[in-house]
Amino acid sequence: MATKVLYPLYQRGNPQLRIFRTNFFLTLVRPGKEQPPDTVQFRIPMEMSKFDVKNYLGSIYNVQVADVRTRIQYGTNRKRNHLNQKVKTPDYKVAYVQLSKGQTFEFPDLFPQKDHTPKPDSMEDIQRKFMEDEQQRQKVDPRRGGVTDWFGL
Repeated sequence: MATKVLYPLYQRGNPQLRIFRTNFFLTLVRPGKEQPPDTVQFRIPMEMSKFDVKNYLGSIYNVQVADVRTRIQYGTNRKRNHLNQKVKTPDYKVAYVQLSKGQTFEFPDLFPQKDHTPKPDSMEDIQRKFMEDEQQRQKVDPRRGGVTDWFGL
């Protein structure tokens, strides 16, 4: 059952002095599968339509949108809480926005991989050497013939 969307009431006055904030929010999502470079995936409220998404991106972010496709992702109800009652994760709507011709979107690399070569005589280098020595010391003695250490000879 869809809920009614409450839009701001019309008020008389100079339209330049009034600012309307949207009741909707879009969440940019990194897609799980590979998509074309001109397609962006958003998680949107269930009440939002394709036209709302297109107008939202065009008016707020000045993004030229060619096409919007939406789907509803149903939540799972396989979990159970401590009272053995079924718990359902909420449903959400996903919008695939195709940008205009010539525009592409690429996720920024927020956490680039750093070079983790430890400096000589640093704490990481000492820990690495210690762990190598411990692993060497704990290796099974080949002279024991497969007999475990706890079984004394």
